Amino acid sequence: MARVVRAALVQATWTGDTESMIAKHEEHAREAARQGAGIIGFQEVFNAPYFCQVQEAEHYRWAESVPDGPTVTRMKELARETGMVIVVPVFEIEQAGIYYNTAAVIDADGSYLGKYRKHHIPQLKGFWEKYYFKPGNAGWPVFDTAVGRVGVYICYDRHFPEGWRQLGLNGAEIVYNPSATSRGLSSYLWQLEQPAAAVANEYFIAAINRVGVEEYGDNDFYGTSYFVDPRGQFVGEPASDKAEELLVRDLDFAVFEEVRQQWQFYRDRRPDAYEGLIES
Repeated sequence: MARVVRAALVQATWTGDTESMIAKHEEHAREAARQGAGIIGFQEVFNAPYFCQVQEAEHYRWAESVPDGPTVTRMKELARETGMVIVVPVFEIEQAGIYYNTAAVIDADGSYLGKYRKHHIPQLKGFWEKYYFKPGNAGWPVFDTAVGRVGVYICYDRHFPEGWRQLGLNGAEIVYNPSATSRGLSSYLWQLEQPAAAVANEYFIAAINRVGVEEYGDNDFYGTSYFVDPRGQFVGEPASDKAEELLVRDLDFAVFEEVRQQWQFYRDRRPDAYEGLIES
């Protein structure tokens, strides 16, 4: 039986302050709701600049608690208002000196379902994330939402197939992948890795990237956000590589079941033969 989910994502330019950044995402969400979307996701640390281009203690000021901090609280209210599931990536403080790159997942009635913490933390020029974030320790949750089973994988995580697979094993139907990746560093991988992961794990992926150049470095975030289906095919055209954009796409979850019947990747796995994959 067909089950079509209208899903949305936002790739945004940095406004210069948190209040206006949140406000414009609220307006994008309201527009997505007017278009009938049932779920929306935002880019990595959506309410702040990508401050990891530098290593400066002043940027700990962007952190807040999850779920009781001001941004997630505001997004719970927005979810209730719009009737949408919302994936909310923020800089999380657990306690003094302990920080994570986190995404909260809020159901369509405004209830907080839980969070995903980024597992794989890069440390290279323009992406000095180990200065700010501890590796995630909250596992690979998949959340039962009003639109289906939703997982999250954040930016640099996408280079590691193990997490994609664990989300599939945990029952994900769609995985949101909020990111901040720049032109020249990995742009040729951007339209390769997530479609390949969607095929290998037989679910939908929402790949979200920032867009534009921001104040703390010269990283040129190239947008081109997109939805990809379990056959590895783009659902509609990807977004612009230069401009802010809201994408709204219909995802036919009948494809999910068809592909899993046609390509029996889960049946034919050999976990008994994979011991070497987890040796240090």
